[in-house]
Amino acid sequence: MAKTLQVAIIGECMVELQKSGELFKQTFGGDTLNTALYLARLTASFGVMTHYLTGLGQDPFSQQMLTSWQKEGINTDHVVISDRHLPGMYLIETSADGERRFFYWRDNSAAKYWLNEQTASDTQQLLNQQQFIYLSGVSLAILPEPTRNLLFTLLETARQSGAKIIFDNNYRPALWPSIEAAQAAYQHMLALTDMAFLTFDDEQLLYGDQHENQSIARAQQYGVNEIIIKRGEKPCYIVIDNQQQEIPADQVSNVVDTTAAGDSFSAGYLACRILGGTPAEAASTGHLLAGTVIQHRGAIIPNDAMPQMTLNQSQKA
Repeated sequence: MAKTLQVAIIGECMVELQKSGELFKQTFGGDTLNTALYLARLTASFGVMTHYLTGLGQDPFSQQMLTSWQKEGINTDHVVISDRHLPGMYLIETSADGERRFFYWRDNSAAKYWLNEQTASDTQQLLNQQQFIYLSGVSLAILPEPTRNLLFTLLETARQSGAKIIFDNNYRPALWPSIEAAQAAYQHMLALTDMAFLTFDDEQLLYGDQHENQSIARAQQYGVNEIIIKRGEKPCYIVIDNQQQEIPADQVSNVVDTTAAGDSFSAGYLACRILGGTPAEAASTGHLLAGTVIQHRGAIIPNDAMPQMTLNQSQKA
């Protein structure tokens, strides 16, 4: 019987409020949670276990999150439950012309405190058992600097134990005290990274890059072996061992909502690579999933709308 592959995804999920007129719709949202959920949907039947590592409280919202994640096949055994903190929250307000504004309440969220000295040894043991560990720039940004440095240490040890580290740049300026602090953290992270998803718009915002080759060169400088440049509806670039491929995106005419497009692309790409697909197959899977997601409202599409993985069982890792 094939060994179960283990993937740990580190990050934050928040309570989401969507304002429409005088009414509010309450859901949940978070970049890494979107990726974890889509990854679990795509790979659970292939024997892949997706863990989500975060912090939650003892409130009804937190319990709803746990229950919904478990129903999606996400392993929540290592979610840290705080008796002092609650999940973060954000409000989306959409204007008449369709523009969206976001308002956040997360400074004291449970996810900010999920990793500490008390949980570090258990977390290290779990991470050492993983074949893949995924996190984003948001996963780093919400942590206090000492905690972020602790996470870097845990990731380095897990990598030495054989885990592949995957980093998605997702740069959010408002979460960082300065652009210099963000650059320093990203550079430390890239030095630990085996596979990097780099949204070019974010690279431009963080570093002022004028061309994708600058982003690629920087990641290579820090030793990243597999680099995926996400460019929205444009073809993505994949660079492995200095060999570059360009994989076109699916053309979608009925774009309803681009929320989670990048998160779902990463999930599709990663799912395919975990299961033995080629980089080109992985990019096509990522484009297909992202193209499906943006034809629905909200970050999470109905399960019956999910595209099917096309890998043969012989490719199962």
